[in-house]
Amino acid sequence: MSISVGDKIPDVKLVKATAEGPQPVQSAEYFAGRRVALFSVPGAFTPTCSARHLPGFVEKADELAAKGIDEIACTAVNDAFVLGAWNNSGGSDAITMLADGNGDFAAALGLEMDGSAFGMGKRGQRFSLVVNDGIVEQVNVEAPGDFNVSSAEYMLGQL
Repeated sequence: MSISVGDKIPDVKLVKATAEGPQPVQSAEYFAGRRVALFSVPGAFTPTCSARHLPGFVEKADELAAKGIDEIACTAVNDAFVLGAWNNSGGSDAITMLADGNGDFAAALGLEMDGSAFGMGKRGQRFSLVVNDGIVEQVNVEAPGDFNVSSAEYMLGQL
């Protein structure tokens, strides 16, 4: 069963990519006391993720902040080094990268996907959430192969 509006975000260890290197963080702590726009991609440096998903949140960061978003975070079943390099190549300081290297967070959310047919193994689905003080306000999960409801533009329309 996947995460729903009104659910508490699961408490799982993530790794935050920082300029000083990877920093472990518990998801319950990270999402506490703020309103976070979280988006998940199947993988850093993948075509749709790099061409549309990450750039959309970079471009709309100020508009999201104006609508009450305190922080924008991206998660993927990649390690913190890969997410940090991806953010450096096409992202922004406005985006916090949260590595879910083992896929524990995606599994706890009930939003795993099996990318084995593409040589990617278990990954997180493409989705976005708005999390307010650890409670899910919005859930937008894409159909396989789609990119619509998890975009920054779609989220802005909901806020």
